[in-house]
Amino acid sequence: MARAKDLLKELDERSIDRIIEMGWEDRTPFGAIKDQFGLTESEVIKIMRHEMKPSSFRMWRERVQGRPTKHRALRDPEMDTFKSSRQRHISHNKISKR
Repeated sequence: MARAKDLLKELDERSIDRIIEMGWEDRTPFGAIKDQFGLTESEVIKIMRHEMKPSSFRMWRERVQGRPTKHRALRDPEMDTFKSSRQRHISHNKISKR
């Protein structure tokens, strides 16, 4: 498995920012990150560990470990994908101007 620095070399800054954003979102499963960027859960964790302050990383790991919404296998089968009403339709998840 690749190290975080090797993974970061392969990704542009915008992709790294989006991966971190998706990692922070409670309702975005790791599978969605894999579908979009081809990164496994462990690779996402390595990127998060490398890019975040240690205390922020520990807080994030405690929050997402075992969280059903971050792991598709643990999700309620009736839970569909979530889309915020403030999310643009096709953009890069930027909040639209009102």
